[in-house]
Amino acid sequence: ITPKQAIKLCDRNFGIGGDGVIFALPPTGETDLTMRIFNSDGSEPEMCGNGIRCLARFVADMDGTTAHRFRIHTLAGLIQPELLPDGQVCVDMGEPILEGSKVPTTLQPTQGSTVVQQDLTIDGQTYAMTCVSTGNPHAVTYTVDRRPIKVDHLDIFSIGPKFEHNPVFPARTNTEFVEVLSRSHVRMVVWERGAGRTLACGTGACATVVAGVLEGKVDRKCQVDLPGGPLHIEWRESDNHMYMTGPAELAFQGMVVV
Repeated sequence: ITPKQAIKLCDRNFGIGGDGVIFALPPTGETDLTMRIFNSDGSEPEMCGNGIRCLARFVADMDGTTAHRFRIHTLAGLIQPELLPDGQVCVDMGEPILEGSKVPTTLQPTQGSTVVQQDLTIDGQTYAMTCVSTGNPHAVTYTVDRRPIKVDHLDIFSIGPKFEHNPVFPARTNTEFVEVLSRSHVRMVVWERGAGRTLACGTGACATVVAGVLEGKVDRKCQVDLPGGPLHIEWRESDNHMYMTGPAELAFQGMVVV
């Protein structure tokens, strides 16, 4: 479909409603299938962490397959979700990209080539930003004006677009605002590039934990609570891969004329 049709399908008043439209396409190379996604604004991101869990569940249910692991080609590379016996889906999200210029961001690196707790001022307030790519670009902040973030105090609809479209993020960015509950438990709200405020973001949850580890705030295994529910993230030291575990459930099914 066209980006214009994707926008119409995602419209919550005149379409089906959603943060994006995902397509299960024929495999590329030695994979099981190819994933493409259009955001609710018609843009095409590299990948979607929550979306790929839903895609794996959708394909397994539609095909009646007994396969528990899929090799899926995305614009971010090979992603491998696994259906677990308890109904959860665990996704091997690969390695994070930490080099600032490849995230990409023009913020100055603070740890080698990595941007960790670099100041960015939005509306007169200074946020300490850590920049990570988990297949798409993320800017994560745990502090504002040197104070810990309190997610309930944020006006995300006001500040979110000012991060997304800030010139220091040449490909735009997803932005995560994080409140630490303990070293193994955080709360996070997200403003997604091309979708705005969403209830959850899988790649963003991974970026949240990677950034938290780099800042020394959280452990490599961490529960990330989002408005849509919790995700369990592990940035595994043995292989440097990020693993995301969370649910994927059928909400409804039907046909639509485009």
